[in-house]
Amino acid sequence: MMTVQRKAQTSSQAAAESSRSPFVRLTDLIAGLTPGKPAINLSVGEPQHAIPDFVGPVLASHLAEFGRYPANKGVEPFRKAVAAWLGRRYKLAKPLDPETEVLVLNGTREGLFLGALAARRFVGGRAGTPAVLIPNPFYAAYSAGALAADCEPVYLPATRESGFLPDLGALDEALLKRTVAFYLASPSNPQGAVASRDYLDRLAALSRRFGFLVFADECYGEIYSKDKPAGMLEASGEGFPNTVVFHSLSKRSNLPGLRVGFAAGDKNFLAAFLELRNVAAPQVPTPMQHVAVAAYNDEMHVEKNRELYNAKFDLADQIIGDRYGYKRPAGGFFLWLDVSKFGGSEIVTKRLWAEAGVRVVPGRYLAREQADGSNPGADYIRVAMVQDAATTAEALHRLVAVLG
Repeated sequence: MMTVQRKAQTSSQAAAESSRSPFVRLTDLIAGLTPGKPAINLSVGEPQHAIPDFVGPVLASHLAEFGRYPANKGVEPFRKAVAAWLGRRYKLAKPLDPETEVLVLNGTREGLFLGALAARRFVGGRAGTPAVLIPNPFYAAYSAGALAADCEPVYLPATRESGFLPDLGALDEALLKRTVAFYLASPSNPQGAVASRDYLDRLAALSRRFGFLVFADECYGEIYSKDKPAGMLEASGEGFPNTVVFHSLSKRSNLPGLRVGFAAGDKNFLAAFLELRNVAAPQVPTPMQHVAVAAYNDEMHVEKNRELYNAKFDLADQIIGDRYGYKRPAGGFFLWLDVSKFGGSEIVTKRLWAEAGVRVVPGRYLAREQADGSNPGADYIRVAMVQDAATTAEALHRLVAVLG
């Protein structure tokens, strides 16, 4: 009896620990360790490139609008700018209706979180315990939303063997029949995998057949090495049934502090989502939305931003080469490095900090244990390529010097 109780307590403690922020866990992991060299932070995916020149002037011209409450759905110029940008960026079956198919968000995190609550109400009865499907590793807001919505989070391994995306062919009908929402990040965080159009088509077909929502996190969609990533709205067809895409300006425009993003897609779901947001979410300040209008109407700063990231991946190609299973990712701005030969993600993270002053995130903290006890991130570290080129090169040289 005591052994069973201890096992249950250990399992409960492990679950509680894994639900903590990966960055809080990282701070605890390296607490008390003195960095071996001047610190370089490559742990947080916070863009460090310069903000666009138009931000200040646009804000200044709309300062008076801080004196009014904004509409929760977003001002009309914002919704029109988003709809027009999506029409230019993707091959859509029809233009989006800015009145019913676009909503402004405070960045995407609150949208991805609250989306699960709205989905639970919108989808209705399921054949069993309502489930939310989550790629593993994943962005923490997905699981937080699933748990808040009183749904079972089901973690789908996204490993090298499956192209770092969930294996759609491995999903059984019993699970799909109780699914409320399926979160998909493409490009994925942390691996940088990009879903093909065929993959998106297959996922859209499953969502229509089984009646669940697809929440497509496309925040890294404008940072890519070669080919533009396809978008979930392209696969969902006319009317965008069961599909919602989430975008923000944090990565695309180097504006993580602006906290402006959007949700777009299925108008019926977005109407229900707006009802929830009207009582549960803060509005987005109107001057910030006007900055977003300018951002979505300008591609030059996005192209320059992409060039800066590609130059840093050129450095990774040269400095890292074929070490640690490295392959240049198709999208996003992370390295996902296999450090299994060096003791795994936590041991290597501590070594890099103590010996080289380089701060990265253990992949174990970005994933959850699967039913068999394995953790898809346990053998990896995530390296955010957000610093300037010189700092990035220095950090990568230090990493190689430590690990060899």
